Amino acid sequence: MIDSKVFSDLQGTELSDFSKKPTTLTNGQQEASKELWASADGRIRAGVWECTEGQFTADRTKIAEYCHIISGSAIVENENDKTRRSITTGDLLILPVGWKGTWTITSHMRKLYILSES
Repeated sequence: MIDSKVFSDLQGTELSDFSKKPTTLTNGQQEASKELWASADGRIRAGVWECTEGQFTADRTKIAEYCHIISGSAIVENENDKTRRSITTGDLLILPVGWKGTWTITSHMRKLYILSES
């Protein structure tokens, strides 16, 4: 049987305790998250993530990420050509397999993420 899932009130979803962002470039930057769903083979995962203001690096060389911004804002810079995108509440950002770059969180951010290895 295939069971569908519905998640509501993503803004109010309780997350883990905040901890240091491992790839931060800004002293004191913290993140929290909660995985909501994972496929049986673990190749697709969805959850809610939140991060304080600051800058960090991100590497999506082996996995794609789809980000729906629930609240906050950031500037995302592509490592290879230095193009920049401003993202804010309501936006959908797609980081394809192979993407590497830098996020600058300009306003405390919460997003729904979907990670896909397929």
